[in-house]
Amino acid sequence: MAPAQEVEPHAIDRTPEYEDFMKRLQDYHNERGTLLDPEPKVGLTHIDLYKVFNHIVASGGYDKVSEEKLAWRRMAAELGLFSNNEASTAFALKEKFYKNLAAFEIKTVHGKEPPPKEILEDVTAKGANLLSRTIDNFRGKRESNIGGNDSAASGDDGTPARERPPPTDVSSSGRASRGLREAPAQRVIFQPDTGSSRSTRQASQHAANALASGVTQSQVPIPHNGMPPMPQSTHNARGPSIMHHPERGENTSTIVTAYQPRHMKPLQLRAVPTPSNAPTEFIHTRLPHRLAQLANRPPMLPGTGFEGPNIYTRCLNALRSRIPEEQAFALNHLVKISFERGDKYKFDSFPGLAEGLVDKVLEVGHLFYHITWRVSWEVEADDSEIGCLNGNQGTPDILDRIGGLIERDIPDALQTESFFDQMTLIAEAMLTIRNMVTLPENAYNMSEFPPIKDLVCIVLHLPSRDSLVELKHLALDIAEQITPFMVLGSDDPLYLTLLGQMISEDRGTILTALRALGRISVNLEATNRLDNVPEEIIQRILSWLLLNDDELTDACLDFLYQYTAVVPNVEHMIHAIQPEALVDQLVRLLAHGARKVQHDFIITPEQRLPSRNEVAPMPADLLTEMLKLEEPDRVHQWVKCFFEEDGESFVTQLAAWQAYQNAFVGPLKAIGQTMITPADFIRNSTSVYPGSNAQVLREQGDGQQKFIIHGIRARARPMSLTGKEYGRCLWASDPAKKNAKCGRFCLTAEQMWNHVVDEHLGAQKNEEGQYQNVEQDFLCTWGDCSRYSEPTRMHLQDFARHVMSHISAVLSTESPKKQAWLIPAKTMTVTFEETMTMLDERNPRLPPQAAGIPLSAVLVLRNIARNIVKTESEEELLKQQKSNGKKGGWNEKLFRAYQPRLFEILAENRPMSQYIASLLELIAVEVDDSDSD
Repeated sequence: MAPAQEVEPHAIDRTPEYEDFMKRLQDYHNERGTLLDPEPKVGLTHIDLYKVFNHIVASGGYDKVSEEKLAWRRMAAELGLFSNNEASTAFALKEKFYKNLAAFEIKTVHGKEPPPKEILEDVTAKGANLLSRTIDNFRGKRESNIGGNDSAASGDDGTPARERPPPTDVSSSGRASRGLREAPAQRVIFQPDTGSSRSTRQASQHAANALASGVTQSQVPIPHNGMPPMPQSTHNARGPSIMHHPERGENTSTIVTAYQPRHMKPLQLRAVPTPSNAPTEFIHTRLPHRLAQLANRPPMLPGTGFEGPNIYTRCLNALRSRIPEEQAFALNHLVKISFERGDKYKFDSFPGLAEGLVDKVLEVGHLFYHITWRVSWEVEADDSEIGCLNGNQGTPDILDRIGGLIERDIPDALQTESFFDQMTLIAEAMLTIRNMVTLPENAYNMSEFPPIKDLVCIVLHLPSRDSLVELKHLALDIAEQITPFMVLGSDDPLYLTLLGQMISEDRGTILTALRALGRISVNLEATNRLDNVPEEIIQRILSWLLLNDDELTDACLDFLYQYTAVVPNVEHMIHAIQPEALVDQLVRLLAHGARKVQHDFIITPEQRLPSRNEVAPMPADLLTEMLKLEEPDRVHQWVKCFFEEDGESFVTQLAAWQAYQNAFVGPLKAIGQTMITPADFIRNSTSVYPGSNAQVLREQGDGQQKFIIHGIRARARPMSLTGKEYGRCLWASDPAKKNAKCGRFCLTAEQMWNHVVDEHLGAQKNEEGQYQNVEQDFLCTWGDCSRYSEPTRMHLQDFARHVMSHISAVLSTESPKKQAWLIPAKTMTVTFEETMTMLDERNPRLPPQAAGIPLSAVLVLRNIARNIVKTESEEELLKQQKSNGKKGGWNEKLFRAYQPRLFEILAENRPMSQYIASLLELIAVEVDDSDSD
């Protein structure tokens, strides 16, 4: 199986085709009356609608992709939309296509009129069959799913289905089941039934027959009208409403089961016979027919008929009723709804929900203090009452009121059942608010709801008890979500309360408070000044930077970035702590999580020597060995000895045949053997290497054909049958023509030495067969040797040592190097320092950008370098340095010792280089100014 091709991350390509498509799409949506999202987001990625439209249409369109199982996941992967949650990404892609492109596809691709927007864009992207969707079949399908198990009715687009706990013993605690609570019985005005309490003769006879035959009530056949028979009872038919039917059988009354509300009877809008206006007709016709209808009418079973308001309105009304059972039911469901359907449950859609939840949480006050908090919505609130909170403007003196409260003397380890139940409901109300404000729309809504600030202050100032830890953490979570939309002054109660949490010993409290403080007004244009931060807190933040806790360090750096952006805060920080220690820690964090990585840079690319048709001459000893072979083994060995495999090279068939013919035609004729035919030679020569074959190459330009053997290259030096490479003699017989080398091939050093001495030096042997060590003028013409370029008088033995150095170089004892015709690339290894990076969600094709703790550290350093020169301490230091005959301000004092490290990061950490460069520029300006004084 071929490996899957790597898909590039999805990005918007703003080509002319894209711009033209978006213009046509916008015009279509304007004409249709719908809203177009030009760059919708799937996860963190803005998608290219033009690219998505073409890909989905090429795959068959919306209907076909939706009908295939897991097809949208495949579409997301093919479009480069990667995520840890494939299901969520697939549905998000489907929804964006459905809202923005589905109607456009039906109109432009299929040439049909799309369904109205009321049943297309205005509903969820559930199901397929858009081409055949009409108002009748779509609404009919939705109505048929009411009360069924359709996913939309069970939570996809509606409310979560109720989960009922299994039956438990009545005597057990109400907390025996940890599922959702059952809805309490609704209060319905009693309406007595004025009809006859007797059962009809037909119904009595029907029930008697069923009992006589041994058939239970559930097995009684259903009459032709499709309704089950009405169960009979000997009791009076009057009784309470049965809108709620508990599952426990011992609590079920037969009177309740047999009761039929009056409003379920059909309303007759025409005159009917009565004993007064038509007594005869009434007795003979209407009365039996009426009795028959009553006999066959089934009872209203629990859960059928009008179900009342949806679960959202039901919970809201139950919460505001202040009835404990109703509130228990509502809060248990609200926790589940806010957790699972938080994206659809918004405060602005349910007026009174925020007030009801806040009122419920404020009940915690009378559990621990002698006070009852309440929110007043009057224009002029009564400030004389301590427990009265101003719901319109907030309560500016809330901290003073809390400080004057007297705590109740109640045990924390042992709690009563009532106390535990109240705390559970209060925690569920707080948890519901926390879950809902994680949605930005709800967080913005609650930031403009003044009682929420008072609520957070009250909860965070509750006594230090184990039973309140969870409640305080929920309050901090709420503060973290709403502070980005708030402007808090230095005297704001919420701001002071969050600063007070910084002296806690609980890591979770410190971490959440830091985040809440660092994000104040981050989504607004107003500046977060973070005024009047106590020196103790700044000291603690400096100490927390020493801990090996990435999450806490990141929160501290976010706080310091906001804090050091204001000049007065930098002035205060200089006197609160030792700034040198802070700069030392920040410079250390520039390499947080760094690792050394080596990259090879190509200076000169790899080169290939050109192929050639010249085949090396045949050595005599190799010819002797090959003459002993038979065809076609001789051809095979000859190709192995004189050619090597190269998939990008070739040799002409004519050159190969001529080289083979020149080497063997004479010797074969001398021993009486015949040459192989050219056709057999070509066929056998192409079978040696797997990648070689005979081809016809057409020249570009003149179009001439060339017959080649593709996949082989002529060796520069032949190879023996044993796999050893021959050495070539590089001696020039004519010193004036150094380029004209001998070129004879020898297999051993002894053969080469004898060849050079005999044929090039003309040495004589004595009677014992040894060369005479004569003294004469010797000249070396081997290759490009310049050692003895001029005649030099010496003995033959001394000159032989020099010649042997050349011979040893060309006759290596190692095996021949593969692909010697490749000149490797020249590279340079560079070491880089890599820290945390991330891709730009707007353009994932850009190089990775710096992120994480190193980025936050350099931003804080840059704030300090930029703002410390504007403080009064800078002027004082300059005067002090001038009086001592020295130069330089705070930047010189803080950063001079760390400049080598900063330059090292600048050179080795490419994502961080631009930030380090800006920091060095600020420091350099300060140094230059000090030098010029």
